[in-house]
Amino acid sequence: MTATERRNAFRAVLAGQACVHPASVFDAVSGRIAADLGFETAILGGSVASLAVLGAPDHIILTLTEFADLIRRITRGGAPPLLVDADHGYGNALSVMRTVEELETAGVAALTIEDTLLPRPYGPDRPALLPLAEGLGKIRAALAARSDPSLVIVARTAALSVTGPEDAVARARAYAEAGADGIFVTGVTALDQLETLHAATGLPILVGNAKAGLGGAESFARHGGRIALQGHATFPAAMQAVHDTLKALRDGTPPKDLRGLPDAATTRRWQREEHWDGAIRNFLGG
Repeated sequence: MTATERRNAFRAVLAGQACVHPASVFDAVSGRIAADLGFETAILGGSVASLAVLGAPDHIILTLTEFADLIRRITRGGAPPLLVDADHGYGNALSVMRTVEELETAGVAALTIEDTLLPRPYGPDRPALLPLAEGLGKIRAALAARSDPSLVIVARTAALSVTGPEDAVARARAYAEAGADGIFVTGVTALDQLETLHAATGLPILVGNAKAGLGGAESFARHGGRIALQGHATFPAAMQAVHDTLKALRDGTPPKDLRGLPDAATTRRWQREEHWDGAIRNFLGG
């Protein structure tokens, strides 16, 4: 699919009646595996990107260039329509414009811009939000910067857990009136919070995290939820697999006795060997 086709596919998910779980991906192969498994969408979280590129926690130290380069590898590799966590847009509203330009060029289907005060300021670590006017300016800047109108701009807010439901509704309504394509919320503790946000904005709701026991995707769908994250377990799973394989080798396990390795046919499929074999036949005379 072209980038625009992937964006339209993402919009179709938001316009539907179901709530889907995106695949958490971090490189070209993980994106391909998600596509092979039939995931409608994929997501690259900021914490995952920081781990994948820097081996560092999510302290907003990854640069926009590093983030965009990683995204380009994932989208080029054939991932499902990709939603990315663009954090605070890497600066003020002008930086948000640059962020949208770079990530659109990198092939994302959708991106979130949040109103959290980032990076962490000096002093005690207390979550805080930008003033609404500043957060609104970022969303307006993001919308102005996109060149492909199918690119999905999602406004993200942590207001439910930081300043309360009333402020969350006020912020979501303002972002919707500015033209955001969806509202991403974290800290959901009750289904009626989703329903209230959906009713106030008329927009699809993307759920970043929610209190356990709310019923999952089907329940979210009935209250306006269209995408619900399941965390980012894939990258820690990959780290553990690398650790276990290297430890086994270090401890003297012969390579033929290693556990958890894919068979040759699976490896060939994941690296799209058939495609490259065809190219060799067609263009190298092999």
